[in-house]
Amino acid sequence: MRGEITYFESPGPQNTEEVLRAGRERLEKKDIRYVVVAPTTGETARKALEILGDLDVKIVAVTHHTGFEKPGEQQMSEEVRRELEEKGVKVVTSMHALSGLERSISRRLGGASRTEAIAEALRCLFGRGLKVCVEITVMAADAGAIPIEDVIAVGGTGSGADAAAVIFPAHSNNFFDMKVKEIIAKPL
Repeated sequence: MRGEITYFESPGPQNTEEVLRAGRERLEKKDIRYVVVAPTTGETARKALEILGDLDVKIVAVTHHTGFEKPGEQQMSEEVRRELEEKGVKVVTSMHALSGLERSISRRLGGASRTEAIAEALRCLFGRGLKVCVEITVMAADAGAIPIEDVIAVGGTGSGADAAAVIFPAHSNNFFDMKVKEIIAKPL
């Protein structure tokens, strides 16, 4: 089997449209039914709807947990969430699979947890965007928003998207059963 990978000179939101177009090309094989995206404010999910909306796929948007930046605040507004849901997007808000409670303990007591070590290893080896792809896939699986079958995950560095991969998901309690099967796009 041969595949094509789109590489970007630098990470960031300027790659969002091209990542989603590369994902669309991969979806032409018609063997994947779900696309998982990581919107902060909703813009990446809107762009996914624009580029993928005419395909027979379900889009799942996994947001930062409430309080990610400021206690009690959700970065995606209720209006945007409602808009996305009305257009068929399943929006999931969940604790970050690769930090969550562990980050609180590390901040308070120092050191790093094993979970944070996994996140850092993914960041160092493959970049932030692909780390996000892995993380949101676990979060979507834990929320019951995707079945345990190949999905395309789209993640980014900061905002927007700069990475995509075909991933066989797993729940957080079976994390090591997850498989990154294809890299569709990533920064160099």
